[in-house]
Order: sequence, then C-alpha cells, then structure tokens
Amino acid sequence: MIQRTVDHEAMPVSGYTVPWTARAGGQIRLHLSSPFDIESVTIRRIDLPSARNMAWPVEKIDDVSSRSLAQGSFLYIGAHAEAGPVNMVRFELLLTANDGLRVILKAGRVELCLRDGIVCARVAGRCVYEGRKVPENVWLEINLENKEGGIAFTIRSADQMHPFALDTVLQGCSLDLADERIVFGTDPDGDGLRSLNARYGRISIATGTELHNWRFPTIVPVGPIPSDARSPLDLQVVNLPTFCVRSARWDGSSFDPRLVPDHYDAVHCHEDDTGPLDWPASHVAQVPPDCEAGIYAFDVETGEGAESVVFFVTSSKRRSPLVFLVPTATYLAYADEALPPHLYEWKCDDRGHRFANANGLLSLYDYHRDLSGVSICSWRKPKATLREDYRYPLCGCPHNLPVDLRLLRFCRAEGIEIDVITDHHLHENGVAALEGYRGLVTGSHPEYMSVEMEQAIRSFAAQGGGVAYLGGNGFAAVVAFRDDLMELRRSPLEAGRTWDGPVAEQALALTNEPGGMLRSRGRGEFSLVGVGISLMGFDKGRPFVRTGESRAAEVAWVFEGVSGEEFGDYGSVLGSAAGYEVDATDPHLGTHPDTVVLARATGFGDSFFHDPSRWYHGGEPAMQDRRCGEMVIRHLPSGSLIFAASSVAWCGALPEAGEMNDVGRITLNVLQRLSEAPTGTEKTEIGRNP
Repeated sequence: MIQRTVDHEAMPVSGYTVPWTARAGGQIRLHLSSPFDIESVTIRRIDLPSARNMAWPVEKIDDVSSRSLAQGSFLYIGAHAEAGPVNMVRFELLLTANDGLRVILKAGRVELCLRDGIVCARVAGRCVYEGRKVPENVWLEINLENKEGGIAFTIRSADQMHPFALDTVLQGCSLDLADERIVFGTDPDGDGLRSLNARYGRISIATGTELHNWRFPTIVPVGPIPSDARSPLDLQVVNLPTFCVRSARWDGSSFDPRLVPDHYDAVHCHEDDTGPLDWPASHVAQVPPDCEAGIYAFDVETGEGAESVVFFVTSSKRRSPLVFLVPTATYLAYADEALPPHLYEWKCDDRGHRFANANGLLSLYDYHRDLSGVSICSWRKPKATLREDYRYPLCGCPHNLPVDLRLLRFCRAEGIEIDVITDHHLHENGVAALEGYRGLVTGSHPEYMSVEMEQAIRSFAAQGGGVAYLGGNGFAAVVAFRDDLMELRRSPLEAGRTWDGPVAEQALALTNEPGGMLRSRGRGEFSLVGVGISLMGFDKGRPFVRTGESRAAEVAWVFEGVSGEEFGDYGSVLGSAAGYEVDATDPHLGTHPDTVVLARATGFGDSFFHDPSRWYHGGEPAMQDRRCGEMVIRHLPSGSLIFAASSVAWCGALPEAGEMNDVGRITLNVLQRLSEAPTGTEKTEIGRNP
C-alpha cells in the first residue's frame, strides 16, 4: 500500500462533501485538501441563470492541509493471541501483473514475496530463499506450516493444464506470530511498497486450539469477515478490492453467484484500489429547512487559486409541475477519468484530468494496473472533473454537469418552474419520489441507472407522468448502490465500449443481481423511450431534419414556432444539436410500434462509429442506412407521452439567456405539454416570465 500526499499542482484545493446529496434542513460537511491557506469558503447555487450566493453560515471546524491518499488494497487477520500461536497458514492465490517487489504474505518476521515474478522469502528483512518464476492467471494453493527445523513451504497449481509445484523448507525460522497481524497483499510498514495485484481465495490458519477458515462472500461485506471457528477471528478488508470474482472452483456451469457462491468466493486486490476517503471535515454548513432543491457548490478561495466542490440538495416539498433528474450515477461513473494522453488524443486541456492522473485517481471507465476494469467506487473522494467549467478532452466541449446546467438555466430564464431530485434519491424512494409531478425531465446523458430507478420511471409513465429525455445514450447500463458506493459491471457479451470484464463476472458484488445493460434484463432504453445509442464520435455533429410523420396533427405541436425543415446546426457540444452520442430506433432491440420518428440527423463523418451491439439483417448496406440519430415521441395508453431528443449534444444547443432558437423552442413546447395537468388535476401554465 502506498500512502501518497495529494499532488495539488493541477488544482490548488480539492475535496468532497458528506453527504453528496443533502436534504433541506440537514447538515453538510466539507472535506478539503490544500497546501495553501484557505481565505474563504462560501456557498453558491449554480443552476440559475445567474449564480446566487447563499447566505448560509459556514463554520470552520478544522484546519486544512495537504491530505493523503492510501492506494492499494489488502487483507489482514487481526489480533489472535487468545486463540493461541499460529502454526499453519494456507490460502489460494492467482497472480495477475506484478513487477518489482511485492508482498504476498507477511506473517510476523516472515514475508513471502514476489520479485519480478520470482517467489522468495525474507525473515526480518533478510532473504532466506529465492525460488523460481510463478505463473500468472493460474490458481495456486500456498501452504506454510511449522515443521522441525523450519517452515515447510509449498505451492501447488490447481490447473491441470498449467502444472506448477514448489516444495522447500525455510530453515531456521517459524511462524512465531505472538499477537502480530497476518497480512495478505502488502507490508503495511513498507515505505512506498506497492500492493500485490492478485486474487485471494480461501484462507485458513491453524492455531494452538482451532482451525480458522475464511470464505469470501459474493456480496461486498460490511465490516470484517469472521472465520468459521468456535471462537472466530476477523479478516479485515482494506481499500475496496473487488468481490464476486471467479474463484478456483469456477467451472463455467453457471454465471450466477447466487446459485454457485463457492464459484465466486474470491477477492481481487489491486495496487491502485482506493476506498472511501476519511479526510477530516474542515467546514460544516446547515442547509435551511426551506431551501430549494437544486445544484450548489462550496466555493473555496486560496491565495493560489479557487475551486468549487459541487453538491446537491433535495427537498420533500414539491414546488413545480416538472422535476429534473440529476444523473449523479453518470457523474460518478465519469468522475476523475484518467484519459492518459499517450492513449487518447486530447483536443483540449482540463485540470481535473491532470489532477486525476497526478494522484492515481480512477473512474469506472478506467483499468487497474493489471488491466482488469475498475468496477466500484465511492463518492467520498474528490470529483475533479465535476465542475461548471469542465471540458472533456476527447471532444474539447462541455460534458455532463455543465451541459445539464445549461438546460436548468435555460428553463429558469424562460420562467419554467422545475424542481430537482437526484437519481440516488429516486433509487432510495422509488416512484414515490415523483408523486405529484406531471413530468420528469432528464439531462444530457442519463446513461447509468439502477433497476429501482428505471422501474420508478416506468411506473411514473404508466401512471400518467410524462418524460422528456433531453439527452442521448440514456437508460443504458445497470449500476448498484450501497451507502456511498456505486458499482458498474461490464460484459463482453454486450459488446461494451470501454473495458470488458470476464464473461462470467457480470454479477454485481453489491447485490449479486446481473449487471451489464438494462436491455439484457428486459428493461432499458428501447422499451422505455424507444431509442438507444446508434453512433458515437467526437468530430463535428449534425443538424436534425424533420420527417413527414412529424406533421401529423397529434405531434405537430412539437414544432410550433419552428419554420424550417432543418434545425440544430449550432451548439456548444461539437457545434450541433446531434452529436457525441446519438440514439435511433431499433424494433429488434425493443422499440415499440407506437414510436413516432419526428426528426432524423444523418451525414455523420466516418469517425462516428456504430454501437457494436446492433445487428442488421441487411448486412453492411442496412448498417450504413442506419447511420443516424432519431428524435422520437411516444403516446402511452396512460395518456402520458415520452419525448426523446436522442442526442448528448441536444442541451448544448439551447440558446443563451435572452435569446431563442429552434432547439429552445422545441424544448419549450415539450416542457409546456408535459406540464399540462392530467384529467382531474389543476393545470399549471409555464412559459416566459412577463
């Protein structure tokens, strides 16, 4: 494990809040790191046409200094004196990619190590044995046991196709552990020593009185893992390694850990795992009971520059007919994406990514050092790319939060009353969180959803609530939540667009439900809103062109005030309303026959590539014919409607305050229609303020 001081060259101050989403009347704490003096900390609301400074008292409760990041996961067995002396340690191990010196096991004075792939043993820091190279990606059983004259040390391969055996005696030493910890995967006292990249399976130790066995659960444990002995000992898990991975018993007979838990009783440790941070709180603020739900930020000023730490406020009081769903799951999935410049061409610089790279922070789009995908993270960390002024280096444009802020600011400039809830809040409260609203509005990229979120939106629409999906590539992939944790598993069976996990490791370690795409669970984008991602690219976007179907009386209202056939050849995201990621219909994947295509964007450059999960009966000509984005609308039997703009770039094409364009007019028309009351409820008019 490496304890590294935060590098602030790219950002003079960084931090996070607890909670990330506060409730009106609650308390929010700010956790900061900075080597510079903090000159002021204030709170600002940032989802208004003009940001508003909030007169909330902010109390300083601790000094700010450069904090540290503990990186690298490992395991250890705590105090065991009462159980008697340890005379045997046995465990399963699968090595991945390790260079230099790594510690496999530290048991008192004895260390079993790996040096550039060669197994060796040290006693009190002195090398007493050097063996040979140990195979990677093969399950091994390792056994150390006190024998006369030393420690009998054996390694056996569990793979018949890759036999490996090592037998020796470590002369003149013993497992004389007294009350010392037994550590797997690192030396906690090693200065700058990286943790081992490896999977650990079943662990056993024999004491003077009992045999203690540990089996790794398939669900991320809360707290330590007890042994199965009469007087159990605890196995501690540090820095959030990956649970629910294939173990030595996996044989391909099932991909479901709920059916064969012993096939998944292993844990994958990485040298760059980072668990939830526990920096001390430096400031605290009380959220007023009458606070409006919205998007806020702590503004932190130092002598070397300022930064904002974004947080959200929800309220139980409904003030508006419409509610905006803040896609915190998407924000967290992208937060601190590495985007190493040697792998990706940057079209613009962004200090958030430089900060992430300098500090070894990873997003759920990144790989670990051993090339396994990052699948779980906590919001208790700096989210350096979650800023108003953020620009995505791959496209040189705003992405996620700044684009969503553009939508909210547009709504409020046009007098559209709209509340705010987070998708975390929707996950926790289900459709009850939407009670009393007439319409749900999404931002530019609501890509990640828990099943609970998606079901809440389905139930809302089925009960008569309208949905304005003002983005692209939404309602796509499953995530799971627990407290501050979020997990995302990707599967090559679904032709993912980033890292692909092993075929059999799609189940979520927070719930053991299937991960991957929502559509694989009979849910998701096509069956909900009628469209799903068709193209992705970072070059110039395209305008939309109206279809003949858009002139039917039941849908023509969408284009009231729009005179031309073509619209959207402008915008802050790739210069057009259709770009970055665009959606299109596909009956084969679940688009309902009642879905009407209102407009289509075509002519995308060759750099825009197809969603690889789509299949075309007509082969290459049919695929080329479907190089498009399609704006659609659905009218449901409940009387509600679902509108899909079908482009991540759509909200970026909204006009500036005081101006109007076709994208703005279409958006206003849709939101006006959503705000109309169902039968038996009061109608609320919205529009430009007088």
